[in-house]
Formats: sequence, structure tokens, C-alpha cells
Amino acid sequence: MTSDVYERRRRDLSPFYRHRSGVSFFLETASLRSAANQTSLRLDSEARQLTVQMMQNPQILAALQERLDGLNGSPSGYMESLPKVVKRRVNALKNLQVKCAHIEAKFYEEVHELERKYAALYQPLFDKRSDIVKAAYEPTDEECEWKADEEEELTDEMKEKAKLEEEKKDEEKEDPKGIPEFWLTVFKNVDLLSDMLQEHDEPILKHLQDIKVKFSDPGQPMSFTLEFHFEPNDFFTNTMLTKTYKMRSEPDENDPFSFDGPEIMSCTGCTIDWTKGKNVTLKTIKKKQKHKGRGTVRTVTKTVPNDSFFNFFTPPEVPENGELDEDSEAILAADFEIGHFIRERIVPRAVLYFTGEAIEDDDDDYDEEGEEADDEEGEEEADEENDPDYDPKKDAAPPAECKQQ
Repeated sequence: MTSDVYERRRRDLSPFYRHRSGVSFFLETASLRSAANQTSLRLDSEARQLTVQMMQNPQILAALQERLDGLNGSPSGYMESLPKVVKRRVNALKNLQVKCAHIEAKFYEEVHELERKYAALYQPLFDKRSDIVKAAYEPTDEECEWKADEEEELTDEMKEKAKLEEEKKDEEKEDPKGIPEFWLTVFKNVDLLSDMLQEHDEPILKHLQDIKVKFSDPGQPMSFTLEFHFEPNDFFTNTMLTKTYKMRSEPDENDPFSFDGPEIMSCTGCTIDWTKGKNVTLKTIKKKQKHKGRGTVRTVTKTVPNDSFFNFFTPPEVPENGELDEDSEAILAADFEIGHFIRERIVPRAVLYFTGEAIEDDDDDYDEEGEEADDEEGEEEADEENDPDYDPKKDAAPPAECKQQ
């Protein structure tokens, strides 16, 4: 009886033992996994420490950089490993890509046609803008009504500035005509253009009344002309100065895959009929020369080029072979950028560059990378200070005099 009870109790309890045995197995397995994870974490930590030590070694960094430089722009070798029949099909894809480039060129030609079409629609508005600027037309009260942003709050500095301007207006005997110095203010507000301005240019640009963009006629090679209209002044007799940019919208036969839209090929300026003694693109200098034999000294007057915005109308000529020296290439590259910017941004949105609102929009297009760069430099400096092998005397930059040699 006792044995039967014992056997029955054993059978009743056996599931518990089996369950308990499973728990034990689970705990043992978990323990093994935990130990394995700890070992893995330790190995990862050691690997990271080793990587840090390696990256702090100048020789390893130099070797790594040399290896990366060798890989930069070099083919991976995969194409060379392809079977001939696959390479043949890849060549077919390239031919398709060339056809795509030619279609893209046609697309940009039609875009140019659309620009010409809509330029005609914009022009009456730009003409009215010009009339207001040069006081040929006085806008009505309705045209002058502008609903400012209700959330915009003037700062104390702006309020004080506005107050001073109002007081200045009250002191003036006559009301100013139009919008004085409109285009000069636009130029001074834009870094790309203000860098070209010299102090002696400003009195001339006060007479600038309008800038227009003229597109090439239908069927003619793609081009556009910037027209700078001036009121009569004491500096030159021209009433209009022009700058024409010739463009191309077709893939290069030798490098069709480089096509990325129309490109400016060349530009031509115009002759400025300067009033005698008013040419700001030239300056007179005096130099003393000593005679080698007699030792006498004489003063020689020479006329040399002078920095001026109006050099914009005498760009370097592009030779037929298209080869230019580095200085001429740099001047033309900057010239193309300026011409494109005036056409695309300044003329269509002149009032917003006058007020400064467009400048704020342009600034918003760029990410603030300067602060990040400064932080990275700070981290590098901190790493150097924490590096036990860092020798400030050894790693110090050479003096400025040595750099110039």
C-alpha cells in the first residue's frame, strides 16, 4: 500500500520534475548565452580599442589614405571581368544613353523657347517697374497698398532706423523722385556683385535705370543678352551697355555623357564711349626711372588697368581653338556665373534683392556646415591633446616665411 501510494505520488509529481528539469535546462542555456554575449562584447570592445589605436597611428593613416586615393576614380575591375557577350550588351546600353542625351538637349531647347515666350509676358511688368524706379510713373494708392505679415514684429533697432529715416525725409526740401539708387542697392546687397564694385563705380551705377534680358530670335543659335540702361551722365555717352552670352545645348561628340544641360560657350561685351578723364577701368601711375649711365632720375607716367565693375563689358576673347590660360579661364568662369545669376535671379526678382528678402531666401538654401566643421576641428584638436605620442613641436606648422618659399 505504501509502495502504491509512493508510486502514485511519484507519477503525480513527475510533470513537476519534468517542468523543473526544463527550467533548469533553460537557465543553463541562458547562462551559456549570457557568457557568450559577454565574450562577444569584450571582443567588440577590444576590436574598437584596436581600431582607435590604429587610426591614431600616422603611418597606418597615411597608408590607408594612399590606398583610398588609388581607388578614387579607378574602375572596380568588374567590367573587365565580364564575358564578351555581356560587354557587347553594355555597349548597346551606352548607345541608348547617347540617344537620351540628345533627347535631353531637345528638351532644353524647348525650355529656351518657353523662356522666350514667357519673357514677353513678364516684360510689361518689368517695364512698369522701370518706370516707377526712374519716376516716369507714379503708382496709385491702390498699387502701393501692401499687406505686411501680421506676425512680423519690428525690432527696436528697425524702429529706430525707420524713425531716423522719417525725420530725414521731413528735413528734405523736395521729395525724391522714383526710387533713388535702386540698382546700385541691389548690386551692393548681393555678394557676387558687390565684390566687383569699387568705390569709383558707385557714382556711375547711380545712373543705372534698368537691366533687361533679351533672348535670341527663333531659329537662331541659343543666346541671351543683358542690357544695362543708363540715364544721361557725365561718365560716358552710351545710353545702353550690353553683354551677350552664346550658349550650346547639344552633347559633345567626344564626351556625350558629360552633357548636363545648356552651357555658356562664350560672351561678348561692348565698347564704352568714356568721357575724357572719366574712364574708371584705367588709372594713371607715376614711376621714377634712373638712368644707368648718368644716374639721372626721371618721372614716367603710365596708364594701367584698374579694378572696376565696368571691366565686366570687356571679357577675355575665346580663341578659335578654345585654349585659354588659367587666368582667362578663371575670369570667364566667374563671368559666366555672374551673367547667369543676373539673368536668372536679379532681373526677375530685383525688388526682393533691393529689400534684402531674396538674400534671406538664398541663405536658407544652404546648410550651416561651418559650425559642424568647427566642431570637427575641435574634436581633432582634442584627440591630438589626448594622444600620448602627440608632439606639438614636431607637428607644428612651419612659419609663414617657410610656406612662401
